[in-house]
Amino acid sequence: MLLLPFKFTIDSLIILFKAPGQLFAIAKNESLRKNHALEHATVNILEKKYGYSNLSGLAEENGFYINGVINPKDVKVAAQEGLLRLQQGERNLVVHKQCGTSLTVANLVSAVVFILLLLLTGVFSLLNMLLAIIIANFIGPQLGVWVQKNYTTSYQVDNMEINGVQLRQDSQTMLGINVPKKVFVRTSELVWK
Repeated sequence: MLLLPFKFTIDSLIILFKAPGQLFAIAKNESLRKNHALEHATVNILEKKYGYSNLSGLAEENGFYINGVINPKDVKVAAQEGLLRLQQGERNLVVHKQCGTSLTVANLVSAVVFILLLLLTGVFSLLNMLLAIIIANFIGPQLGVWVQKNYTTSYQVDNMEINGVQLRQDSQTMLGINVPKKVFVRTSELVWK
């Protein structure tokens, strides 16, 4: 228990050096931001329209993954609907409450607060650690949504199209239960001449 603040300090320093670079790498890549937005739109639709839960995704420059689905056809329909709705101006679809961006931002806030408290007080303490976590829990979610909207997603997807949906990991049946699938949605940007 006494070593916990020291571990938290080391973790905080790692986050301080690593997280800003990760966020900046996404922010400067427009294709990645667009696919991240479409990934969120797809997950939001899958959850609301099809009742999925515990989905995760990962955006890449040429598309995005959706993990945890049972029927890949649902992903195709949700991705097409998400793209159309984004093109029609539904900006709220670019935000997802369980996005890794929000977690990264919350961890960054916690790390900054903890290091500041450490520098101001000069004391490694559980109290400083808990205070940093509490502040991060209040500020992190709102700041994470703001970062998603403004830096890690782009709702400007007018020139995007969906080129196909590919099953990357088939479901398995274990003890009579379907293990969810991993699906890749390939996208591209239309070139206007």
